[in-house]
Amino acid sequence: MSELWVEKHRPRTVTDIRGQRSVVERLGVYASKGEFPHLLFAGPPGTGKTTAAMALAMDVFGEEFRRNLLEMNASDERKLESIRSKVKQFARTTPYGDAPFKVIFLDEADALTNDAQGALRRIMEQFAETCRFILSCNYSSKIIEPIQSRCAVFRFRPLPDAEVQDQVALVAASEHLDIVDDAVEAITRIAQGDLRKALTTLQVAAALDRTIDRGLIYETSATAPPEALHAYLMACKEDGFHAARRRLRELLDRYGLAGTDFVAQLHRNLYAADFLDEQAKLRLTERMADVEFRLVEGGSETVQLDALTARLVNELDA
Repeated sequence: MSELWVEKHRPRTVTDIRGQRSVVERLGVYASKGEFPHLLFAGPPGTGKTTAAMALAMDVFGEEFRRNLLEMNASDERKLESIRSKVKQFARTTPYGDAPFKVIFLDEADALTNDAQGALRRIMEQFAETCRFILSCNYSSKIIEPIQSRCAVFRFRPLPDAEVQDQVALVAASEHLDIVDDAVEAITRIAQGDLRKALTTLQVAAALDRTIDRGLIYETSATAPPEALHAYLMACKEDGFHAARRRLRELLDRYGLAGTDFVAQLHRNLYAADFLDEQAKLRLTERMADVEFRLVEGGSETVQLDALTARLVNELDA
C-alpha cells in the first residue's frame, strides 16, 4: 500500500468537492475573487473540512500554494508556546510572490487550550491585513466566542449515502477494481457519511483482493454485517443466555470487534429489529449507553458484554 487513496483522490479545487453543496457554493465565490475572511469549518470527521481548506488555498494561490500556507494540527501543538512561536512567526512574514496574504490552517482547533485561543485571537487581530486563518474543528462550541465572531462559520455535515456511493464507485474504477454493488452498499453503511473512512475501507480490502465483495469489506473493517447482529439478537430471544453468549464470542472473534465497537454497531441495528416494540428499544438503548460508558471508563469488556447479553435475554424473553 504505497499511497493513501484519501490523499491520491483528494479534490484539488473547491468545485471538485463532493457533497456540502452550500459550503462549496460559498467557497467558490471566495476562490473566484481570490479573497476571503478568517474561516471556521465545523463538523464531523471525514466530511471534507481539510479538503476544503487545501482546495481553497490552491484555487487562490495556484500550485505554489504551500509557500503561503502553514498547516498545523492543533491537537499536537495545542499549547500557548506553539501559537506564540510558530503561528506568530509565520503570520508576521511577507507573503510569497504576488499573493495578497498568507494562510494559516489550524486543524482540530477545538483541541487548543483557552490560553492558546486567547493568544490566537490577538494574532488574528494584529495580522488581519496580511494573514488569513482557517480553523477546523469537530465541535465549534469549544472555540471561544471572540474567535468565532471573527470568522465566517461553515457547517459540514455527514455526506449523503448517494454521494459516498458515487465516490467509492469512481475511485474503484480509477484503481481498476472489480467491486460488486452490495460491497459498495456495505462500505456506505460502515462509513456513516465519513468519506475518508469509506476510501480507507476500500483500500484496505483492495490490498487483499482486487475483486471486492461484501464479505471482504466486513471482514477487513472490524464491522459485523447486519445479519450477524440480527442473529445475535435472535439467539438472545430464542436460545437463552449461554447460546447467545457463544454467539457473541464468535461474532467478536470473527470480525475483531472491540467492546465499544460492538455496542455501537448493535445500537445502529437495534431499530431494524421488528420483533421489538418501541418501549423495549428504548430500554435497551439506555442499557447500551450504560454499558458503553462503563467500557470507556475501563470496565471489564467480558463482564459488561455478558451483562448486556443477560439484559437482552431477559428483555426479549419477557
